[in-house]
Amino acid sequence: MQNPVFSCRPGCAACCIAPSISSPIPGMPHGKAAGVACVQLSEQGLCMIFGRSERPACCSGLQASAEMCGENKEQAIQWLNALEFATCP
Repeated sequence: MQNPVFSCRPGCAACCIAPSISSPIPGMPHGKAAGVACVQLSEQGLCMIFGRSERPACCSGLQASAEMCGENKEQAIQWLNALEFATCP
């Protein structure tokens, strides 16, 4: 039996805040530090460059999953923080 498709929770934005991004982002030419909200994140917690060519490949390639997103934004932040810590140089 296949796992059902997991959808992003609108307004969560944990993946736009918790991880560091080394790729240039419009408005953030040097990427962003972990724990810093992306400048392309709207007040509603939505990516303002979603689906556009300016969106970094690392963002486009990240897919929501039950493991990463957990039950709520706080769980998603915790999981992403742990991943950030485990992969930092």
